[in-house]
Amino acid sequence: MIEQGIENVRAEITLENWQTAKFLRWTFQNTADVLSTATISRGNEPPSLFPAVATPLSGIAIPPIDYEQPFTVGDVIGSTDTDGWAVAHNGTLLTEQYFGGMTTETSHLLMSVSKSIVGAVVGILNGAGLLDIDAPVCAYVPALASSGYAGATVRHLLDMRSGIAFSEDYLDPASEVRLIEQAIDWAPRSSPDVPRTMYDFLSTLQRKADHGGPFEYRSCETDVLGWICEAATGTRMPELISDTLWSRIGAESDAIIGIDSAGTGMFDGGISACLRDLIRFGSLYLNGGIAVTGKQVVPAAWISDTFAGGLDSRSAFALSPGDNRMPGGMYRNQCWFPYEGSEVLLCLGIHGQMIYVNRTARIVAAKLSAWPLPQDASKLFPTIRAFDAIAAEFT
Repeated sequence: MIEQGIENVRAEITLENWQTAKFLRWTFQNTADVLSTATISRGNEPPSLFPAVATPLSGIAIPPIDYEQPFTVGDVIGSTDTDGWAVAHNGTLLTEQYFGGMTTETSHLLMSVSKSIVGAVVGILNGAGLLDIDAPVCAYVPALASSGYAGATVRHLLDMRSGIAFSEDYLDPASEVRLIEQAIDWAPRSSPDVPRTMYDFLSTLQRKADHGGPFEYRSCETDVLGWICEAATGTRMPELISDTLWSRIGAESDAIIGIDSAGTGMFDGGISACLRDLIRFGSLYLNGGIAVTGKQVVPAAWISDTFAGGLDSRSAFALSPGDNRMPGGMYRNQCWFPYEGSEVLLCLGIHGQMIYVNRTARIVAAKLSAWPLPQDASKLFPTIRAFDAIAAEFT
């Protein structure tokens, strides 16, 4: 695919096929050639540089479960459609590899890892006194007063515990997660009833249950969070993400975000960034919100709250109607916690995007991928176990 050249591939790409298995590897690395985007500037400061110590990690064995055949970290990387992966320990880059035409400069679509970036911005605004996470959503966005979001709080959205009716079935073209793509011109319009912008679509969503109930993964929650951030500050999110976060972590590349016809970002999954900058972002969670630049970017209290969760975060997660396959886990502030009693945090996106943070082992890892299917447990959980096995070498 990559070898065909940009012009040949671009000629084949349409809104209908850009997310199909045939084109994923190319489109995820060339998002701006497919979609309308806005820049999230890295600012003017020199990028922070990682000390690097080449460390062989691919041969690390992964402890088998039940009757599994022995396999290694390298086996996982080689069998999960990897575009790039990197691992850092205490700020030192141990390994960094790219495949399928990706390079250190390539900006790769993050899908729902974008949610964790938006969650961090909410935390920064909360710490600055600009956004109250216990406030009603409609206090910031009155336009949602007639929607199902009436009565929900910002906290409900952060932990995906509103009662909004929203299907996240990626294989159902009639699900809300796919209809929202029509609203923002990520997919061809199959229904004239679908609103023409992100915010217009969000305003149509209705409630199916009480707010504050079980965790249920809904991408729309993050899109409303982005709307709230813009309303609270009077600043569009590409600039806001840059000012509060991206320009302060020592990023080496601008990020970009897909936008709709009104210039509104696809907050739940539209950010693209380079691999090393994901290590820089993940390091905030390793170091109490302090960037590799030494700056306090995210409040330490927000990082602590993210790892601690709420009193009922784990029980709400256990009651989730979704197939999360993380017994004892939780979801907090737009981040996943796969284990009870561990210091492992995940930022996850469909088709195999991941940031892995292990505070005990002082490890931050990132992996960008092009899985053919949006969700694939046979690729996701071996990847987590691979990073767990690496972390075990440093504990």
